Amino acid sequence: MNVTRGFAGRPRVRNDGLPPGQYDARDDWPVLSAEVTPELAASEWTFTVDGLVAEERTWTWDEAHALPPSAYEGDIHCVTSWSKFGVRFAGVSLDAFLDLARPAAEATHAVAYSHTGYTTNLPLADLTGGRAWIVWEYGDEPLPAEHGGPARLIVPHLYFWKSAKWIAGIRLLDHDEPGFWEQNGYHHRGDPWEEQRYSGD
Repeated sequence: MNVTRGFAGRPRVRNDGLPPGQYDARDDWPVLSAEVTPELAASEWTFTVDGLVAEERTWTWDEAHALPPSAYEGDIHCVTSWSKFGVRFAGVSLDAFLDLARPAAEATHAVAYSHTGYTTNLPLADLTGGRAWIVWEYGDEPLPAEHGGPARLIVPHLYFWKSAKWIAGIRLLDHDEPGFWEQNGYHHRGDPWEEQRYSGD
């Protein structure tokens, strides 16, 4: 299994590597959602890559698990100010899905969308090159539903609202298209080291 260590971001100063305005949540993992947790069985879950691609593709749970496994080990940061160090998520690198769908040359951005209807926008560059995953395990256990199980997107170098829970797909675009929180005043990118919490930061 390919394991990617956490991106260092800016050079870390002594305060345990926290981005500005963050605190260490330690053993806590706060549950924060824009929607009610859905009842979504793994047997009903699918993941689609569509939009500006050579071939729109949809994977079932079993088909996604047949792709090369990959894991992320590192830190995560929430816009509500908590951070967690040394977490481990396992699943498949988003690159594996994108390689099969073959993004068009004009694709520059993406919208991640959930089975609940939640959306969030990201530059395509933040989703490629080993920077994003579709995951279904946390700490070697199945990902709990309240944290996005059966499967979620993780983009750990950005604030965690960009890591859409209950992920259903990624739509590739040639422009930036704000998602749910971005339409409600949050930053379009969300880099924790730049403290990009809100529009204008």
